[in-house]
Amino acid sequence: MAEATAAVSPLRRRMIDDMSLRNLSPATQRSYLHAVAKFSRYFGRSPDRLGLEDVRAFQVYLVSQGISWPALNQTVCALRFFYGVTLDRAEIPERIVYARTPRKLPAILSADEVVRFLEAVPSLKARTALTTAYAAGLRASEAVSLKVADIDSDRMVIQVRHGKGAKDRTVMLSPQLLGILRTYWRLARPQDWLFPGRGDKPIDVQVLHAACRSATKAAGLVKRVSVHTLRHSFATHLLESGTDIRIIQVLLGHNNLSTTARYTHVATSTIARTQSPLDRLTLEVVPPA
Repeated sequence: MAEATAAVSPLRRRMIDDMSLRNLSPATQRSYLHAVAKFSRYFGRSPDRLGLEDVRAFQVYLVSQGISWPALNQTVCALRFFYGVTLDRAEIPERIVYARTPRKLPAILSADEVVRFLEAVPSLKARTALTTAYAAGLRASEAVSLKVADIDSDRMVIQVRHGKGAKDRTVMLSPQLLGILRTYWRLARPQDWLFPGRGDKPIDVQVLHAACRSATKAAGLVKRVSVHTLRHSFATHLLESGTDIRIIQVLLGHNNLSTTARYTHVATSTIARTQSPLDRLTLEVVPPA
């Protein structure tokens, strides 16, 4: 499964077919193939000739190279899929351990910082796409995949199609966003894709990532801002304004409420409004003489 033979390897083709049958996204398929190919190159052998101890040695090597926890776990997912599905060796995947990811709170922009950031994006298309991502809590892949027909101004909703896990969902269409999108449409005249790229494809997500980097610098923000930062900020701002966390869960497309609940750790105004049990007591601060 090494690079030189990757295109013609029957083993690689089988893994691609297995991933396609399970409807894994193109990005996930590329990531899995890259991880298994890297595993193979490290030992200089075909991955179907490597075993659990080799996997463990490879994980130790990756950690020694300073790989990030998310990247390490992505490699684990790839190898578990390769052994469990493509090689049909069910006894191996459960013994390939995940790294315990450090729990970090996401960076959140204040309302003023959101305005500064979006106004620092010079491109009309990128600014509108990033504004849409914040207004609807979209992932980068979801924002670039929007079509003109997905904007339902009659019902004031946006149809998000093929989100994470190939799931569709409906999110709110902000009246202010609708006005911005109408201005954008009059100027850009998109036909199919709301944010078209080259040929008949939508704008590449890397364009939005690059726009985030340049806008962060231009706005003078010290926080590292990505499209996902806008999604985090969307959820936190909703929570701070009193929106039920179960509604936020649906808007974000989370399967588990526990995933959404992480925003309670950064919603400072919600924390400030929470009554301490001390407030229900009548307590003399100064003890009686």
